[in-house]
Amino acid sequence: MTASPIFEFALLSFVSLFTMVNPIGVVPVYTAMTAKLTPQESHRVARKATLTALAILLSFALTGQWIFRFFSISVNSLRVVGGVIFFFMGYEMLQARLTRIQFDDETTHEYINDISITPLGIPIICGPGGITTSILLMNESKTAMESGIVLGIIIFIMLFTYALLMGSKQVMHLVGENGNKVMLRLMGLIVMVIAVEFFFNGITPIVREMLRIQ
Repeated sequence: MTASPIFEFALLSFVSLFTMVNPIGVVPVYTAMTAKLTPQESHRVARKATLTALAILLSFALTGQWIFRFFSISVNSLRVVGGVIFFFMGYEMLQARLTRIQFDDETTHEYINDISITPLGIPIICGPGGITTSILLMNESKTAMESGIVLGIIIFIMLFTYALLMGSKQVMHLVGENGNKVMLRLMGLIVMVIAVEFFFNGITPIVREMLRIQ
């Protein structure tokens, strides 16, 4: 008995988007950047970051190709920029620290707004991979039902990410400070590897086009 085309499309969409968003990989970054915030403030960061990522993913899923054509942006350029940002973030994580800390003259409210949008919302949760995947899946949707499935999966993954971030403090408390640093270093290494893949996957077609190599 074979699975229905709708089920296969839904499964493909879920696996592709979940892999690209990688909610589990967001946890160490989130906990490191909110370590000195109260639980209420940390929850505000989680809520705003996931809402930001959700808005961006839905926007690109619905209007992605039009935006890219209007601004003459290529997906490859997005991969290159995302790769550079990811690499520096991964390097900081590999040192078990993050550059973005609260400055003395910066209020907690400003700090929360800053890190919620960048780098947590973009590009940690909603990176080039997630944006590209959402655009491609919407392009492959042949019916309104398939388009609705893609949008529903985006919403579900963002809700799952939010729930994961809300419970991350308790998990990291059990792991302890040393365990947290080990996890941060491991995730930093993984993020740097992903960054290199993003960069070269984006730069290779650009160089080939410049040199007119088939």
